[in-house]
Amino acid sequence: MEGIINWLVDQVWGTGLVVFALGAGLFFSIMTRFVQIRYFKEMIMLLFEGKSSENGISSFQAFCLALSGRVGVGNIAGVATAIAYGGPGAVFWMWIMALLGGASAFIESTLAQVFKSKVGNEYRGGTPYFIEKGLKLKWFAVIMAIVVTISYGFLTPGVQANSIASGMENAFGLNKTITGIFLVILLGAIIFGGVKRIASVSQMIVPFMAVGYVVVTFIVLGMNFAKVPEMFSLIFSSAFGSNQIFGGIVGTAIAWGVRRAIFSNVAGCGEATYSSAAAEVTHPAKQGLVQAFSVYIDTIVVCTATALMILVTGMYNVTPEGKDPIIQPLTNVDPGPAYTQMAVETALPGFGPGFVSIAIFFFAFTTLMAYYYIAETTLVYLSGKRELPWLKTILKVVMLMMIFVGSVKSASMMWALGDIGFGSMAWLSLLAILLLTKPTLKILKDYETQKKAGKDPVFDPIKVGISGADFWEEKCKEDRASKDNRSIG
Repeated sequence: MEGIINWLVDQVWGTGLVVFALGAGLFFSIMTRFVQIRYFKEMIMLLFEGKSSENGISSFQAFCLALSGRVGVGNIAGVATAIAYGGPGAVFWMWIMALLGGASAFIESTLAQVFKSKVGNEYRGGTPYFIEKGLKLKWFAVIMAIVVTISYGFLTPGVQANSIASGMENAFGLNKTITGIFLVILLGAIIFGGVKRIASVSQMIVPFMAVGYVVVTFIVLGMNFAKVPEMFSLIFSSAFGSNQIFGGIVGTAIAWGVRRAIFSNVAGCGEATYSSAAAEVTHPAKQGLVQAFSVYIDTIVVCTATALMILVTGMYNVTPEGKDPIIQPLTNVDPGPAYTQMAVETALPGFGPGFVSIAIFFFAFTTLMAYYYIAETTLVYLSGKRELPWLKTILKVVMLMMIFVGSVKSASMMWALGDIGFGSMAWLSLLAILLLTKPTLKILKDYETQKKAGKDPVFDPIKVGISGADFWEEKCKEDRASKDNRSIG
């Protein structure tokens, strides 16, 4: 069974996906004139602009919900494995993927807002919704929804649960079975409370966990400040092949950097589209910009924090897959959270294992909340107009079962399943947003035109020439009717 899973990982995560992800990000960056850089200041301002409503969540809540999915085990264990298999140079390619991924995130999140729907008293949307409405390809949308539901409901939760259980066992000697039961009970109480509860919990936890982690990073780096410039030099020289030790694995560095960046920030994979669609905004481009910013927080800030701690303390091995170790100062230590735990422990004795395990718990747990929300949204899409509450119950039960299984099974198996899930979604999602680049560029132009005119941009799909944006068309009619009534009154 494990052999079949590893074979599938190799098929999904070949050179083709690495080239496709980098190429798509570069294409979107050029076509949008690097929107992810030009509007950096505005991204921050837009975070706090919108407010939640009876039907939707605020921009900041949507940002936190998306970030709870982005900031997870990939920021701790993922960075460690990227260095372990691709060397320090892999960190540079994670940065490149994040920079280019900001444009991919803008495209997909803008599209999610444009083609969202109102289901009951909640906004729903995401990649399957804009494939059906934007591309008019129902079959493609259904395939995407099925893949996403299986990935987030079955394949990927085990990675997060396994990392939490391993961290707790390493730090506190807590039995993995006990951790698994605790996770099932705690997550079950939240996901049975609905989308609003998930968003509310994310809003409270995400800023706290990210700031706390970065603060500890600064302490560790401050204690090794003289070595920091040397570490940046090591990253750059390893990335371009000029380093004597790591110069021979540039291709591996690129592959693992892109692979783990996608696992970490999931830009272009469609993950943030579901929370983006739930946001209450006046123009789709606003949420696109907010989600582009979340990619920076995930990879440029949190992943870099982890990488520098590991590198500056020397707590890592580098052993490319299928090759002999290049350096191996650590013995009997598997790539993953242990690298980060040992890095913090080196600077702050007695603090490292406990702190990192708690950080993993918050990072991974909020990611699990985001996973359920996404899986439920795609399940709602597949259900159509039929009310099938039992399907949601099945999804909850299956996901909670996988969280328990992931807690007690091997890490390698869980990471392999996660890679299959994310790789499959990346292929389909990147293809979809590439096909919808033209309408997104129209929306961006409309936003920029209104901004230059000194207006707070408001979206009208008819004026922009976008078809299929049913929610926005109806909203514009209601707004015009309300305005006419006020004029008469």
